[in-house]
Amino acid sequence: VQLQASGGGLVQAGGSLSLSCAASGLTSSRLDMGWFRQAPGKEREFVAAVSWRGGNTWYADSVKGRFTISRDNAKNTVYLQMNSLLPEDTAVYYCAADLTGYLTGTPRPYENTDWGQGTLVTVSS
Repeated sequence: VQLQASGGGLVQAGGSLSLSCAASGLTSSRLDMGWFRQAPGKEREFVAAVSWRGGNTWYADSVKGRFTISRDNAKNTVYLQMNSLLPEDTAVYYCAADLTGYLTGTPRPYENTDWGQGTLVTVSS
């Protein structure tokens, strides 16, 4: 699966941004997909994930109530709507396809996970 993320940029605290991740590949519409982020000097962390049918979603506690993940399988695209952004949301955001660990409540990547190239989100205070 090939993933192309877009939509990052600079926004003031309290503002909103919407990220998109276009997927291509025969099985892309049947894969759970998610967003991760990596802030400067920190490890990559889970942000949100959505099941392949879109019926189930998972969020990191730090973004619950502010971010919304969704997908449009007809367009092979996953979205991340980010509202009430905080300076600590500043990071490079990566989309990912095919995750594991759902039973723990925090999906995580594994050896089969495919990654997009990342898009930078900067939130100014």
